[in-house]
Amino acid sequence: MIQPWTTYLNDQVIGQSKAIKLSTIALLSGGHVLLEDRPGTGKTTLARSLASSVSAAFQRVQCTPDTLPSDILGMELFNPTTGSFERRTGPIFTSILLVDEINRTTPRTQSALLEAMQERQVTLGEVSLRLPDPFFVIATQNPFDGQGTFPLPQAQLDRFLFKLSLAPLSRESERRLLRNEHLSAAPFTLKQDELAKMQQAVRDVTFHEAIEDYLLDFVEALRHHRDIEVGPSPRATLAYTMAARAHAFMDGRDYVSPEDIRALALPILGHRVVLTVEASLKTKPAKLIKSVLETIAVPSEV
Repeated sequence: MIQPWTTYLNDQVIGQSKAIKLSTIALLSGGHVLLEDRPGTGKTTLARSLASSVSAAFQRVQCTPDTLPSDILGMELFNPTTGSFERRTGPIFTSILLVDEINRTTPRTQSALLEAMQERQVTLGEVSLRLPDPFFVIATQNPFDGQGTFPLPQAQLDRFLFKLSLAPLSRESERRLLRNEHLSAAPFTLKQDELAKMQQAVRDVTFHEAIEDYLLDFVEALRHHRDIEVGPSPRATLAYTMAARAHAFMDGRDYVSPEDIRALALPILGHRVVLTVEASLKTKPAKLIKSVLETIAVPSEV
């Protein structure tokens, strides 16, 4: 089912095969995605297309400075007729949630997503409510317009498996877009039980001890690097293992290889590594991550 699914998405969102692959990896591995790019590049289109390709409930939240936590989570309202409180759940009670322009809303509202994204539950009043399975968040933000925005804190960035930007369109891809070729894509819907089977298959992908050592050597080298103030957390390492399994599954393998670790290094760790002040003046996290990865010995046998 992987091939027709990704073919449909590539027909819907032209010229974004890498972002599509990483987004499907996030969905299959139980992670969340932050899409960061300028307006008009297709962030919302990608999120909507992914949602429409899966037979699951979908909700969209457009963030603004006056968006409240209750606008996302819901609330308990007092009914004077019955003399009791009634629970009204918010749009977060869905399988796929698009949070558009997440950095347009206040930190208080941003933090309302933390419990949901990590623990798959929401607390309303004194009651904790489980979210649907699957539960997948795609958030978008524009990094270039700082007026009226609230940058996500490191704690919330760490809840996102990937932080992605969309690739610039080639001339031919933009020509296809002008000709509305994306509107003629053959319809496709992945049933929820088919998605569940693929998610289970991802969990069953073998992660050999040699690959574990390769990953641990990599993240430990980042944590102890003199130019890095904050390195990957254990939560990042756990997320890395599941994403690597999904990457191997997407490539048709039932085992994780060193290439899976290398391919995912930047989208997983780029937003989790914080450089020291001195280092940030001379390099970027992506460049440093690449250089550290090149120093780690690659297992010769798996």
